[in-house]
Amino acid sequence: MAGEQECVLALDLGSSSVRTLLVSADGQVVSEARESVSWQRPHPGWVEVDPQQLWRSQLDTIRRVTADQPSTSRIAACAVTSHRETVLLWDRHTGEPVHNAIVWISTQTDEIVAGWQALGLDGEFRRRTGLRNDSFFSAAKIVWVLENVPGARARAEAGELACGTIDSWLVWNLTGGRVHSTDPSCASRTALLNLESLAWDEELCAMLDIPVGILPAIEPSDGDFGAVDGSLPGAGTPIRAVLADQQAGMFGQACFAANSAKNTFGTAGVLTVNAGSEPRLVEGLTTSVGWATGAGVCYELEGVVFSSGQTLQWLRDGLQLIVDVSEVEALATSVASTAGVHFVPAFSGLCAPYWNRNARASLTGVTLETTRAHVVRAAVEAMAFLTVDILATVKSGGVNVSDLKVDGGAAHSDFLCQFLADVSGLAISRPRELERTALGAAYLAGIGVGMWKGQADIEASWQAERVFDPQIGGDRRQELYEGWTAAVQKNLA
Repeated sequence: MAGEQECVLALDLGSSSVRTLLVSADGQVVSEARESVSWQRPHPGWVEVDPQQLWRSQLDTIRRVTADQPSTSRIAACAVTSHRETVLLWDRHTGEPVHNAIVWISTQTDEIVAGWQALGLDGEFRRRTGLRNDSFFSAAKIVWVLENVPGARARAEAGELACGTIDSWLVWNLTGGRVHSTDPSCASRTALLNLESLAWDEELCAMLDIPVGILPAIEPSDGDFGAVDGSLPGAGTPIRAVLADQQAGMFGQACFAANSAKNTFGTAGVLTVNAGSEPRLVEGLTTSVGWATGAGVCYELEGVVFSSGQTLQWLRDGLQLIVDVSEVEALATSVASTAGVHFVPAFSGLCAPYWNRNARASLTGVTLETTRAHVVRAAVEAMAFLTVDILATVKSGGVNVSDLKVDGGAAHSDFLCQFLADVSGLAISRPRELERTALGAAYLAGIGVGMWKGQADIEASWQAERVFDPQIGGDRRQELYEGWTAAVQKNLA
C-alpha cells in the first residue's frame, strides 16, 4: 500500500498495569490500551497474581489496539517487556498454570532463602549471578512451587511442566504454546543465570534442586521468539524483542554510554546504571544483563526501592489521606518543609542498598502541628532520598554518574524531580514521554526489522521535556540527608 507506515506492537505487562502500544517509525505512540493488575494476598506477606487473568488482560489490550490501528499502518514486529522476578510454572501440554504466579515483592519464600543461607550459598549466588540470596528473586519462588504444590516436583522432573518469568508466559501464549523462551535480561533476574556464560548455571540449579529442563531457552534480546499465533490479533507478526522492564526503560532512555543512568519511579523505584560490556559487582547493588544482542552485551548495576509509587497509592488506599494521587503535588508544595517529619516506606522491608527484610515502614518526627500535607511531602521526599541512597552506593563503587534521567508515573511531579536534584546534587532530565519501558522494547524490535538503523537513531530522537538543576547548597543538602539517614537507622535498629 502506498504511504504505508510500519509500526511495532509493544506489549508491556507491569506490576500495576497491562498495556499494549502501537509505536510508529517516528517513535510516536499511535494507539494504546491499558488495564489494571490486581494482586492477591492469601496470607500476610504473600503476594500472588492469576497468570491467566494477566494473559486475558494483555490479549484484550492487543485486540483494542489492533482494532484502532490506522488503515495506513502495518505491524512489522512485536516486542515484549514485563515486570521481573515474578515467576510461574505451567503444564507444557495444556498451558494451565499449576499455581498463581508469585510476585517479586512476596515474602512467602523467606524460609527457603534462610535455609540456603544456612548452607553457605550466599556467596555462590553473588559470585555466579550478580544477585543476592533473597526472596526478591525468582529462584526461591520456583522451589516454593515445587515443594508446596502437590505433584509439582514429580511432574517437573518428568518434563511435564514449563517454568518462566512473565515474559516467557506471554511469549508462550502469543505463539500458541510453540515457543518457551526468555532473554538474558529477564533470565538474569532469576538468580539462576551465570553472568559470565549467559546460560543457566546448572551447578547452582543442582545445589537448589531445580530441574534445568523446566527453564526456558535463552535467546538474544533481539532474537527470534517465533511469531504471533494465527488465531490472535496481529497473526504472523514476528516477535523480535524481549526485555525486562527496567532494562527496556534503560534502552528507551538511550542510556547507551557507560555510566549513563536512569531512575524509574513506578510501583517500585529502580535506578539502573550502564556498567559497560563486563559485569561489575558493587556491594549493596545487584548486577544484571541490560541487554544481549548481536552487537554485544551490556551489563547494568541496579538498586531497587520496593515501594516508590506504591507509597502514594498507600496514602490513598491505606491512610486515606488523599482521594486521588493527583492531589499529591499540591499538598507536598503547600508546606515549606516536612517540619521534621520523615516517612520511611519499608512496607516489605528495605531493598538496596540495605537489604533488610525485617525493616518496617515508619513515620517519625510527628507533633501536634503535623498535618497531612507534611506526611504527604515526607512520602514524596522519601522517594528521592531512597534514590540518593542508591546513588551514594554507586559512587562508593567507583562509578561516576554525572546526571540522571527519570521516568515512570511519579516523575510527572515537578516537586519530586526538583527535590531529587537538590538532594542528589545532579541534573535530573525528564523526557517528553515518561513511559519509556514499552518504547525501549519497541525500539529494540524496530531496529531488528530495519525501522531504525541502530542505537544512534534512538539517542538522536531522545528529547528532554525539562531539566531540573540543584537549587540548594552543599551544607543544606548534607543537613537534609543526615536527617533522612537518622530516620532510616531507627528502622534498622
